[in-house]
Amino acid sequence: MDTIDTFAPTLPTPTANRPLLGLTVLVIEDSRFACEAMRLLCLRSGARIRRADSVRSARRHLKVYRPTIAIIDVGLPDGNGIDLIAELTSTSPRPEVVIGTSGDDFEKDVMAAGADAYLGKPLTSLAVFQECVLACLPRDRRPNGPRVLSDENVEPDPLAYQDDIAHVADVLEENKDERVLDYVAQFTSGVARSARDHDLARAAEALADRRARGQAAASETALLAGLIQKRLAENIAI
Repeated sequence: MDTIDTFAPTLPTPTANRPLLGLTVLVIEDSRFACEAMRLLCLRSGARIRRADSVRSARRHLKVYRPTIAIIDVGLPDGNGIDLIAELTSTSPRPEVVIGTSGDDFEKDVMAAGADAYLGKPLTSLAVFQECVLACLPRDRRPNGPRVLSDENVEPDPLAYQDDIAHVADVLEENKDERVLDYVAQFTSGVARSARDHDLARAAEALADRRARGQAAASETALLAGLIQKRLAENIAI
């Protein structure tokens, strides 16, 4: 397995404009839209990025190499991101930085699992991203001298959002198990808020609320499915 220590002597020196230069980020995230935002944040910061869209995919990556930074979404299609955080932070060697992220309030759970930091979604601020990561790195990994905080916000490609919408449609079509609705509600509410799709976000949150109460959610599911199909049709028309 590749490790950070093996390559440390050849890592480029971070700069004020590229404070994460030479670092590798593994983003474990099932949303294409959220991952596109993270890709842009890493690109602007000088970091290299790899992506895993599930717990299984992340474990395949981690068998081959150890990233400097792992950013793990709490809600993943085949497992709990918090469990993966606990697993990663207890292994040796572990990534230098492990950060949990979610569109819901899981900060306490993420930190209790051993993460170094928590990032709430939607995440588009370059300054917030860089400051969070740099605060977790040892001093010799940070750029020397003063650094001007950027006021830049990244704008992910809308096509990535359409990919997420198509993914939800596929999940709803192929899976009849009601437990899948919990994943659909969590995933959709997160990406819809990130994309400022307020109607879809409200529908997903209504479904999540009904599921949390243990109540039947046929009408909420139908409303969500209808909005998903409407957005797919709008994209085809465009």
